Amino acid sequence: MKKALVLALSLVCAGFAAQAQSASVKPANAQTKVAGPQIQFDEMKYDFGSAKQGEVVKHVFKFKNVGTQPLVISNIGVSCGCTTPEWTKEPVMPGKTGTITANFNTAGKMGIQNKVLTIESNSANGNAMVSVVGEVKEATAMASDKVESAELSDKAKMKSDDNKLKVKAKKS
Repeated sequence: MKKALVLALSLVCAGFAAQAQSASVKPANAQTKVAGPQIQFDEMKYDFGSAKQGEVVKHVFKFKNVGTQPLVISNIGVSCGCTTPEWTKEPVMPGKTGTITANFNTAGKMGIQNKVLTIESNSANGNAMVSVVGEVKEATAMASDKVESAELSDKAKMKSDDNKLKVKAKKS
């Protein structure tokens, strides 16, 4: 009788343990909502590859409020004055999306670039950062060749005009 009682008690305890364990396991795709607003980006870094010096690289970062309250971006700090941000100004409701546009002016820049934007908001996960990276290459010599060619053309025209005046002077 004692053995049957111990066996029954063991089975009951094992059943409770299995039930507790299965209750704590969540599916891999389950998303837990955070109390308050929470910003989540589709991408944290945009690689523009390469750009010519003087071009403006523009990219739109998309984000979603995966929290339970409206998300408000109060400011976006940049690592350099060459980068200007534009963003969704109105509150982003839970489940809705917003955008941040980064405009990076490559004038005066050369080589590998990493421009960081720090997003200040009321997000429960604090400030977020996104970045624009890539390489700025020197503008091609074609532009300077065109200027040089135009200057030579102007000099040739002036010389031609001088020759015409000399011819006219000899005829008179």
